[in-house]
Amino acid sequence: MKYKTLLTTVLLVAMAWPVAAQHKTVLFDSTNVVMEESGLSHVTNHQRIRANDLAGCSQLSTLKVDYDPLSAYVEFLQVLVHHPNGQTVDVLLRVYDYVAPARMIYWGASQKMVEIGHLDPGDEVEFVTYKKGFTYALLADGEDDKYIPPMRGHFYDIVPFWSTQPVNQKVYRVSVLTEKNLRFELYNCNDANPVKIDTTVDGDRTVYTFTKNNITPLKHEPRALADNDMQCKLLLSTSPNWQAKSMWFYGVNEDYGSFVPTPEVQAKVNELVANAKTEQDSISILTHWVADNIRYAGISMGEGEGYTLHNAKMNFTDRCGVCKDKAGMLVSMLRAAGFKAYAAMTMAHERIDRIPADQFNHSVCAVQHRDGRYEMLDPTWVPNTRELWSSAEQQQGYLMGLPEGADLMYTPLSSPANHYVRINANTSIDQNGTLSGTITITAEGQSDRAVRGVFNARTAEWMRNMEMELLKVAPGAIITKITHTDNDRYLEQPVKITYNFSIPGYATVDKNTLAFIPLSARNFYSRAMSHLGFDVSKMERTQPFADACSRLVEIKETVTLPAEYKQLHFPMVHGVSDVAASFGCQYWMEGNTLTFAESTVLNKRVYDAADWPSFRQSVANQKKLATTPVILTK
Repeated sequence: MKYKTLLTTVLLVAMAWPVAAQHKTVLFDSTNVVMEESGLSHVTNHQRIRANDLAGCSQLSTLKVDYDPLSAYVEFLQVLVHHPNGQTVDVLLRVYDYVAPARMIYWGASQKMVEIGHLDPGDEVEFVTYKKGFTYALLADGEDDKYIPPMRGHFYDIVPFWSTQPVNQKVYRVSVLTEKNLRFELYNCNDANPVKIDTTVDGDRTVYTFTKNNITPLKHEPRALADNDMQCKLLLSTSPNWQAKSMWFYGVNEDYGSFVPTPEVQAKVNELVANAKTEQDSISILTHWVADNIRYAGISMGEGEGYTLHNAKMNFTDRCGVCKDKAGMLVSMLRAAGFKAYAAMTMAHERIDRIPADQFNHSVCAVQHRDGRYEMLDPTWVPNTRELWSSAEQQQGYLMGLPEGADLMYTPLSSPANHYVRINANTSIDQNGTLSGTITITAEGQSDRAVRGVFNARTAEWMRNMEMELLKVAPGAIITKITHTDNDRYLEQPVKITYNFSIPGYATVDKNTLAFIPLSARNFYSRAMSHLGFDVSKMERTQPFADACSRLVEIKETVTLPAEYKQLHFPMVHGVSDVAASFGCQYWMEGNTLTFAESTVLNKRVYDAADWPSFRQSVANQKKLATTPVILTK
């Protein structure tokens, strides 16, 4: 939805350097916020940063601040360079103001930049910025109204007390009218190095000061969660609860008329649902029409960005927009079909905590069924996907905009069986070691979406893409035939792709021994098994982690052998049975037939560090079976 609004964010530095390298040290970072009764806030940020090496000098050679001219004002008040010899130079000579680089979302964002010039290691840059307003506009009446936050009369902020570089001291101070009843909470903070809190009363105002010393960068473990989910952060809000924010979000869009269907929209809806047999049919048809026909591309409408969703006329005419526009189009079409539907807000791939601050970056849709239950829909994340709500958004917070208000809720876990990958092979090995036969992959849910990625290209490239999936695991394969389900009719059945092939020299065969790896075990279509991307060399981890989705992988292969073998030697793995993950496999022989079966069950999208042993072992097992041969002897 692209309306996350951090009041104090200053983007420093033009180049991205590795977090592990301590190229700079922040000597102090002080932010002072003064809130007016309307909610408009004046933010002054004062920092002093030392360049530790040449990379740090390069990073500090420019200072940048992002802002939206429609809703925010920013200014550099002071920029100084302090040299180790005691000399101080004022470098605030010229401020460049230009359109910010953009991709897919063109909302007129700008940047202000000060060029520092040449620095040497040990030089320190000190600067002061002033800002008022928010990142994205909402509807405004007067000249100064455009700087007032979306929820008028209220203040909220998200303050990270973590950093990608060392910080000697960080101070955040906010002055609010006492009657505003500011609520705040610290999350993920270390008691050994706490954030110190000081509260003073100054007339009709209360001043809150939060201070943390010696902030050190966190060394991230692979696939760790977002920094705000693991590291110390401060949330502040004057909003009394989530219900109040829900009602406000509902009201601001209803007042604007975001969801009023036009005659053209109504006619299209009537056409689409003409043959629907159930309410679920109608919901599915409309969700997938929006998902597949409204391109993701954001175009500024001027005043009205932010929490205000573009209206049905604009969305239907332009056939493009960001997530809020796709959600708004779906709300409009569902209402035209007779449903009660509402916009909702969520935070993709980051936790929403209980303080009702602005913890949103994505917009979705909620529809109410006749029995009163709500169903969440996400037309942004389900193009060419059989789901209506992407299960890549499991365990994710969301807030519906309802007339009576709603509390913060979380999406449930999705059963791994909803996202199965099934690989079945019937093969034979001849006396020369040639493996031939068929191998079929079927998939559902998010796994279906991943497999179906081979069709995300021109039709002429489909065959090459499918061939490559087999050639990745068996470069010598000769593919004689590929059949697959109709990708244009993806809603009718899960994806299914079957290969007929032969692979000369695949197995090693001599007078008494046969050695090979079952083709189905070799991580065929790994694109649908993101867990195989985890590094399982580390036995332990301390940080929570995330996979793309919960998942079930079932593999079975029946191999006809060139003779009967009496001894079977297969790779030994440890079985896993746990609430987070489980794994099992079998090999057995009957006459000249070998059967191999394997099952991996991954039950979550977001895992605790304590889940790592069972998750790691399950993944390690699958990787081992993919690289270790079966040996048969006479």
